[in-house]
Amino acid sequence: MSATTSISRHAIGSRPQPAGSRLRRVLRGPDTDPSWARPAMFGLLALTAVLYLWNVTRNGWANDFYAAAVQAGTKSWKAFFFGSFDSSNFITVDKTPASLWVMEISGRIFGFSQWSMLVPQALEGVASVGLLYAAVRRWFGAPAGLLAGLVLALTPVAALMFRFNNPDALLVLLMTAAAYTLVRAVENGRTKWLIFGGLLLGFAFLAKMLQAFLVVPGFAVTYLWAGPPRLGKRIWQTVLMGVGLIVGAGWWILAAELTPAADRPYFGGSTNNNILQLAIGYNGLGRLTGNETGSIGGGGNGQGANFGGTTGILRLFHSEFGGQISWLLPAALISLVAMLWVSRRAARTDRTRAAALLWGGWVLVTGVVFSFMSGIIHPYYMVALAPGIAALVGIGATALWQARLGLAGRLTAAAAIAATAIWAYVLLDRTPAWLPWLRWVIVIAGVAGAAAVLAGPYLARSAGSAGSRRALVLVPVGLAMVAGLAGPTAYALDTVNSTHTGAIVSAGPQAQGFGGGGAGPGGGGGFPGGRGGQTAPGAGTGGAAGRAAGRAAGGAGFGGAGFGAPGGAGGTGTRPGGSTGSTGTRPGGTAGGFARAGGTGGGQQRPGEAARTGRVQLQMGSRYRRFGGRGAAPAGHR
Repeated sequence: MSATTSISRHAIGSRPQPAGSRLRRVLRGPDTDPSWARPAMFGLLALTAVLYLWNVTRNGWANDFYAAAVQAGTKSWKAFFFGSFDSSNFITVDKTPASLWVMEISGRIFGFSQWSMLVPQALEGVASVGLLYAAVRRWFGAPAGLLAGLVLALTPVAALMFRFNNPDALLVLLMTAAAYTLVRAVENGRTKWLIFGGLLLGFAFLAKMLQAFLVVPGFAVTYLWAGPPRLGKRIWQTVLMGVGLIVGAGWWILAAELTPAADRPYFGGSTNNNILQLAIGYNGLGRLTGNETGSIGGGGNGQGANFGGTTGILRLFHSEFGGQISWLLPAALISLVAMLWVSRRAARTDRTRAAALLWGGWVLVTGVVFSFMSGIIHPYYMVALAPGIAALVGIGATALWQARLGLAGRLTAAAAIAATAIWAYVLLDRTPAWLPWLRWVIVIAGVAGAAAVLAGPYLARSAGSAGSRRALVLVPVGLAMVAGLAGPTAYALDTVNSTHTGAIVSAGPQAQGFGGGGAGPGGGGGFPGGRGGQTAPGAGTGGAAGRAAGRAAGGAGFGGAGFGAPGGAGGTGTRPGGSTGSTGTRPGGTAGGFARAGGTGGGQQRPGEAARTGRVQLQMGSRYRRFGGRGAAPAGHR
């Protein structure tokens, strides 16, 4: 198993190329690639775009919690910058705002709509597939890159999240882009690529906080081990990557911390109106330990089990997560072990080992954290594993096909095909009434593919014509593709053809034993105190909206009534375990009801309407924030 060495662009020369030559390079690709590689890449990206954009608005406003924030950001630049839940800048969502910015910019350009909100998410998925292809191709050739990109595109949870308005889409894009910069840094040892990668990871923090840092250990180990310079230089270069990470996230954190509390919205989900407490507490260590002050439904003491099943090393294979991400996880782990084994005596800078450290570190660290975290975890979090799994499968499948690996390579490849087929059967058996024939097709293809790989050399001796030899290559590859991709493809297509709304969504048909709840495939699950789902424009029930408001405020003590989905009036809702708030409307509407802790909600008029006459007390953790008296709203809440 060996990596393909790419030709540096500097070797081509510094003379400017004619326009026709540049266009040919774009369409043809590098001369080191086969002529079909670049057209195949364009085909892969086109397929991904069709998959993710097809009838994307069937998901409506998707997660109305974030949809309301996107709408607010299209109306107020202050709401845009801070990630406010409403345009009056009363409170933010419980995440840093980078993922909202992309959708809000689209909304400001094209007008706020379901289309302008969800299309950028789909395009982020297409870009993620393209970047993964580029990262894998540089070292292992176009076939490996194409297979890795295809696996990512067809991962069920990716087909869900790249058509949804949660932060995970931008998170995956930025982490994949950072992996590409690390590949470039390992190639040439240039510091600029490490700093750029750090900046991208810092910006990923602004998308979904500490989850972006789960790939950092693998990235750091990869460069410290396989980077070209001497150890001393590699160490300070890695430190500079960390500096880039701090800068990429710190500029916004610093601005948020230095802005007086009276001039900005309350940081939703925090207990003390501090963004660092939100990042480290509720969205950080609290997710690991389960002690989540400010979480929805009270949090703490293994809250994650309500959404993600019991913790343990096999958690990713359980019904809650298995159909989302684990179809090719056995094959990816087999590939990782094989890559480490064949590179055990290679040079320090060997790219096969470097790839194993990079993508294997990504999968192992993220997978272990997801497996054992006791706090809130949802099935769609699994999309963060998809690029790493896809890269390992693409690299391992193409490398193991090399004939020079001999019997050991064939045995490993056959084991990977068989294990993938068997595991696909188990996953499909959890939905026995859904496409019952598919599991048997996959098992037959897996057994036949594994047998064809093992018998390949013996069959080759009896092949007389070129056509026969070509069939000996295409048949095992085709059977392996059916065994490995038929299951996730079916789940992905089911996801695309189903409507998904609400806060807790999942890909594919609802498996037996699934813990998220919801009506139908991928339906929104229920938070304590309310029913999941999404409020249709112009309809207006306060259930999902009230929960969204309660989630933004940190759960305990925030009135349940309030915000309908964008464009619709909100009804009456009940906070988790609390009392009922009065009728409210979407952000920017006329009257919104907030319930005091332990009491009923009072009316609060929005900026731009009549003067405020009432007083609202909003409990956030152990503190109260008061807005009262006559006249205009405080400056920070206009």
